[in-house]
Amino acid sequence: MYYIGIDLGTSAVKLLLMDETGSIANIVSREYPIAFPHPGWSEQDPADWWAAVCDGIPALLDGFDASQVKGIGAGGQMHGLVVLDKNDTVIRPCILWNDGRTQRQVDYLNGVIGKDKLSRYTANIAFAGFTAPKLLWMQENEPDNFARIEKIMLPKDYINYKLTGVHCTDYSDASGMLLLDVEHKCWSNEMLDICGVQESKLPKLFESWQPVGTLTAEAAQTLGLPADVVVCAGAGDNAAAAVGCGAVGGSSSSNNIGPLDLINIKRVAWGVRELEDIRAGNASSPWENTAPGGWQVDAGTLDELVRQIMRRLNV
Repeated sequence: MYYIGIDLGTSAVKLLLMDETGSIANIVSREYPIAFPHPGWSEQDPADWWAAVCDGIPALLDGFDASQVKGIGAGGQMHGLVVLDKNDTVIRPCILWNDGRTQRQVDYLNGVIGKDKLSRYTANIAFAGFTAPKLLWMQENEPDNFARIEKIMLPKDYINYKLTGVHCTDYSDASGMLLLDVEHKCWSNEMLDICGVQESKLPKLFESWQPVGTLTAEAAQTLGLPADVVVCAGAGDNAAAAVGCGAVGGSSSSNNIGPLDLINIKRVAWGVRELEDIRAGNASSPWENTAPGGWQVDAGTLDELVRQIMRRLNV
């Protein structure tokens, strides 16, 4: 048996073929462009992601028995805003995680709505990369496009939609939208009202490991795979990386030093309110992890986050 992993990055999609023992059989990568239409803006066409997947998977399977592929899981860049119309057509290019156009909307959310309320609603505060400020930006600057929105999703969820026809997301990715009630694991009615969207326009929520469906006939034919291949919900990139390095339970943790510092911790020690205390001073933001009962916390600086955790533990 084989399983396919899809890592939808900011500059390329990385595809991995693995057997049932966890041994890697093949790896393929396909690049796609990033557009910078204005200073501080960063966008991609979701069609480029899907084209890269469609080109890469047949190459990944070259020399292997495609009929033995049993499952697909996708991870990837978080926070990006993908919007579809009533025909499931992409309305505009995806506004990426590293896009900085929403500072006015972030100031409104943090300053007018208030960080305390945002924390109660979502266990987070607003940052420019998050999805909710991008919806407010669309509402203000592209009202015609905003009015056409029928579905809102994240980058890797668009790939899952193209694979299965299901509008879905997982809790780890949804936690970074500023739309999820992280404590109760449901969409926040308060944030939906603030952003002017209905819950019906948001994808169905799944745990990362849960199957969301099987391949559509079109996707199976395009990729050269059996139609009964199961697709799971997947995860945001850093949450998926935590699984890869084994930081999924107990007292385990991981640190990713990149555009931000990120550490994964176990929820047994802290509830949502305690995590809000740890995040005090805007040092970090808690998101759901891929493992039930797990948290992913990102920090402006790792040393500050560690100091806050140690204070919490009275160490």
